[in-house]
Amino acid sequence: MSAPVSLRLRTAATSAIDRVPSYGVRALAPPPPGSGLKPVMGDPGLPVVGHTLGFVGSMLDASRERYARYGTVSWANVIGTPLVIALGPDAIERILVNKDRAFASREGWNYFIGPFFDRGVMLMDFEEHRHHRRIMQEAFRREQLVRYVEAMNPAIERGIAAWEPREGFRLYDRTKQLTLDIATEVFVGGALGAEADRLNRAFVDAVHGGQAIVRRDVPGGRWHRGLLGRRVLEDWFREQLPARRASGGNDLFSVLCRAETEDGERFSDEDVVAHMIFTLMAAHDTSTITFAMAALQLARHPEWQERLREESRALGKATIGFDDLDALPAMDLVFKETLRSNSPVGLVAREARFDTEIDGHFVPAGARIGLGLFPSMRMEPWWSDPDRFDPERFSPERREDAWHKYAFAPFGGTAHKCIGMHFGAMEVKAMLHQLLLRFSLDVPAGYEPLMDYGTGVFPADGLPLTLRRI
Repeated sequence: MSAPVSLRLRTAATSAIDRVPSYGVRALAPPPPGSGLKPVMGDPGLPVVGHTLGFVGSMLDASRERYARYGTVSWANVIGTPLVIALGPDAIERILVNKDRAFASREGWNYFIGPFFDRGVMLMDFEEHRHHRRIMQEAFRREQLVRYVEAMNPAIERGIAAWEPREGFRLYDRTKQLTLDIATEVFVGGALGAEADRLNRAFVDAVHGGQAIVRRDVPGGRWHRGLLGRRVLEDWFREQLPARRASGGNDLFSVLCRAETEDGERFSDEDVVAHMIFTLMAAHDTSTITFAMAALQLARHPEWQERLREESRALGKATIGFDDLDALPAMDLVFKETLRSNSPVGLVAREARFDTEIDGHFVPAGARIGLGLFPSMRMEPWWSDPDRFDPERFSPERREDAWHKYAFAPFGGTAHKCIGMHFGAMEVKAMLHQLLLRFSLDVPAGYEPLMDYGTGVFPADGLPLTLRRI
């Protein structure tokens, strides 16, 4: 539903923040008389921290609690700001399709991660976003993806071959190092060597900077560490730029330096640096989470582990190419179910550009919005038995995702759909293929990882599993 004309008359200067009460259950803002819209109800939570600890500690539990109390649209103070929490496929479709351009990505993300990932394509809107995405798309065409998987396989082979079978193998921690090695080899065009630890730390600090409650450049704080991490990354990529501009390499860095549309549009040096920082972060973080959580589910469900192993053995190849992905249907089911049950992107941020509506609720201009992709895929009534790991729900016979176009939306949708989603799927499957041909996975009955939140939920305990050579 598009925003009623009467709602458009008010400007973005009227901030939702100014209308939020200081305590108790209240409407975020009263709907305009005669609009027929419901108010967004909610509460600020505890003084200073609001509901931050609940959402960072367990976004799923917090979202379920909000839904039970208030329905699909509510508000809460999170990370120092009133945030409209939108849940469910209808809300996802309304915000991502954005036919009336009511929702801005840049302003939505800026509050949370703008200082750390400024000028990343996710933080752009409308014509600017379309312009940059057109150029970036040159780096993710099929022929480039074929080259990328050929380049990543040796890095995967070296990394997994070095894993030592034992109890308490911290799979998430080791995967983080592996995916950084893959990303730097495929995206940057070579190993980082002695720089690897420093750059990896910079990425982690930049990602976590957006979670800071104290959002000031105070030495020792998360915000401060995030800003330092961004500067480290900027300096490193700028130093590499001249060589990349002159090279004819097939790594992403080199491709972005020379990427050009049919109209002759190209990136400036600053554009290339910004896009490399954002893309490397996105590829590194999301692939790590997805691979690690898929491995955990396979350890918990040995019947699926063996099914995928037999499928990989039947392929008759130590490594897979781009054209082999369709020959691994069971792996694709597990990949999709892992994305549904533990999406590496938790909330998508937006800001209302003018007074509008979400799912029949009045959302005032200036309201910050957190669109719950991860919790919506783990909640009834949109999914049956949502906490059960059931890859067959994506099988052609069942297709439990098909009832709504946005029931399954781990990569977002429309203009802002993840540009690297095919690369990410390819990377995770290539890693799983090699892992299962070398090792079996086991986990103690009842083990539950200690989860934290970065781009999405991840195992903060490093995911200790039992790794056995086969």
